[in-house]
Amino acid sequence: MDLTVVAYAVYLVVSVALTVWVARTLSANGRVFLADVLHGNEQLADAVNHLLVVGFYLVNLGFVALYLKSADTVDDARQVFEELSVKLGVVLLVLGVMHLGNVYVLNKIRRRGLMEREQYPPVAPDGFTATKPAGA
Repeated sequence: MDLTVVAYAVYLVVSVALTVWVARTLSANGRVFLADVLHGNEQLADAVNHLLVVGFYLVNLGFVALYLKSADTVDDARQVFEELSVKLGVVLLVLGVMHLGNVYVLNKIRRRGLMEREQYPPVAPDGFTATKPAGA
């Protein structure tokens, strides 16, 4: 069997497994964060979480598929490992950048929501307090 095909097969299996693992981990742990960002609306948090996971899969699996082709032929086991290390390293970096991008955007949304909550008093005002005139 051609070692290039072996390298492709291993790359696909490991890349897809890593993508699925990262997506599940982010989904499970990000739900609480999303609920906070969305002011406790659990149903909306679940829907947004699911949409983020689908988008994460589409972008990352699309990248894995596009990055599959290699210009070099693989002739020995050493080249298999070298090719896999480069390809899997790039996939891991893309997964990390996607994760950091999601966290950045969600944190911006969360901060905006916190600022909006601070602009309203916790209790509606019920009257006015007279102030002393200056010098009295």
